[in-house]
Amino acid sequence: MNLQVCFMKKIICYFCRSKYKMAKVKHTKETYIDWYKLMLRIRRFEEKSAQMYGQNKIRGFCHLYIGQEAVVAGLVSAKQDNDKVITAYRDHGHALAMGISSNAVMAELFGRIDGCTKGKGGSMHMFSKEHHFYGGHGIVGGQIPLGAGIALAEQYKGEDGVVYCYMGDGAVRQGALHETFNMAMVWKLPVVFICENNNYAMGTSVERTTNVLDIYKIASGYEMPAEQVDGMSCEAVHESMATAAKRARDGDGPTFVELKTYRYRGHSMSDPAKYRTKDEVADYKKVDPIEVVKSVILDKKYMTQKQLDAMEEEVEKEMEDCVEFADNSPFPSAEELYTDVYETEYPFIIE
Repeated sequence: MNLQVCFMKKIICYFCRSKYKMAKVKHTKETYIDWYKLMLRIRRFEEKSAQMYGQNKIRGFCHLYIGQEAVVAGLVSAKQDNDKVITAYRDHGHALAMGISSNAVMAELFGRIDGCTKGKGGSMHMFSKEHHFYGGHGIVGGQIPLGAGIALAEQYKGEDGVVYCYMGDGAVRQGALHETFNMAMVWKLPVVFICENNNYAMGTSVERTTNVLDIYKIASGYEMPAEQVDGMSCEAVHESMATAAKRARDGDGPTFVELKTYRYRGHSMSDPAKYRTKDEVADYKKVDPIEVVKSVILDKKYMTQKQLDAMEEEVEKEMEDCVEFADNSPFPSAEELYTDVYETEYPFIIE
């Protein structure tokens, strides 16, 4: 059976209890083109990162986003400019989607001063306050209470921003998630908790770690609206994020969304992924979000193959340029050890 059909048959949501229904959206030509270009940029960036890792230009842990691009593409088309995003350590795609330049992300991977965190964070700690992107966190589940804290700040200041707090399927085993879910519901925080369920916590399948295989059901213990969505579909992700964000902005609190997705590469660059079969990976590649969106663009004549080829060349050049930029950027000086450590003033108290 087609994987997309399987995903859709499994979708059951708690929204049926509320006024928030999943509306079918007719997406524009521009939206499909934007989705395609963003996902293509992320895919080619990650492929280039793998190449640079092999050349020892990138050191340490490096977790690629190849296969999961629709998860952030669908969000970007649904969110407002003042919305915030926080995620775990598979964060290159989120950083690019939130508007951080490929130059700054690649330089960060190289550990250079022109990186988005001055070369101090590396692969797992991308960050940009300017772009409303709050990491990049290496501690499994560590970003979950932080996401709720950012949402509390939005609520406290009377702003209408929504926080999208991403996590992997392995992170939902952390106790901090349950404490956070409880507080978020009590305080009706404007946060969307998003589980990117790619079936494996490192090399351990979901089936081996829990009796609750449909992860979104965890939210029922807190009467938090929740749903399971096809994370390989930009359209499905967009509609889910838009619905959850409206609920948050209306003051009705958080939502938990389980996005069923898949990574084509190992957990990290050091993972040979021998815990899954080649047939399994091949099946998921049949619903590659980039190819699906490309088919829509061609079928609807939004762009010609020649125009798509030109876009591919443009993206390839961007990736070559960002590697050159990162290579030419200097390493941080020793003095940088003493910067960005303490905030000398605490500006967050409103009188």
